Amino acid sequence: MGKKLWRAVVAGGAAAVFTGLAAFPAGAAEGGAAFTRVKVNGGKPVVIGVANGVKVPTSFRLTTPYKVKWTDVFLYRGKTHNRLWHSIETSDCGVVLSPCDVTETMYFNPSLWDLRNSEAGAWKVAGEVRFKDGTGDIDDVGQTVYVKRNSRLSVKASPKPVAKGGTLTVTGKVTRANWETRKYVSYEGRKVSLQFKPAGATSYTSVKTVYANGKGDLKATVKASKTGTWRWMYGGNTTTGASTSAGDYVVVK
Repeated sequence: MGKKLWRAVVAGGAAAVFTGLAAFPAGAAEGGAAFTRVKVNGGKPVVIGVANGVKVPTSFRLTTPYKVKWTDVFLYRGKTHNRLWHSIETSDCGVVLSPCDVTETMYFNPSLWDLRNSEAGAWKVAGEVRFKDGTGDIDDVGQTVYVKRNSRLSVKASPKPVAKGGTLTVTGKVTRANWETRKYVSYEGRKVSLQFKPAGATSYTSVKTVYANGKGDLKATVKASKTGTWRWMYGGNTTTGASTSAGDYVVVK
């Protein structure tokens, strides 16, 4: 199967690029097509920052008795013309007999196209097909995908080295992407875990939980007992992706 690349700015309230197709109710198949085996980003949230493009792998099976001109799946809210993607590269069923297994990639690039912060959160998934006779079908496939603003964490532990039994202070900051200004901004009030990995160990353990202040700043004090690495971990929410800071290694003497 060949590849087609469609480009359109449909985020940020721009008009959808495809018109003339009926927006059928959820689960409808009036257009004579069924979309099954739909997978978007492996079931994981789509997390977008402020600069780097994001590729979202997608696949589905299209079953129809009609000849297909093109087909894709997309994210939408409310009505199916309110879509969220910047460009799509997709397989073309062409003369392949039904069912047709389609692979697709949705592209998001906040450095080139606008995203609104309000667009973070839950989006529904629909399948769309245009037949060679000019008719088409759009069906909700009963899935939800979360599109999230990326978050970041910094960390700093002091003093270094620290005396055994002494007080170690670990600070940091939690920020998240502001799609509209294309900058990272303070993310106040977040619940963040302080984690520790002893020297020679392979995994971290949560030591305590703190909340970021109004500037997104983090601070915790602990009793130094072992040499090892400290970091912060934020679990994310429905609009913001999870993140983990780099580690800061501290020697205990």
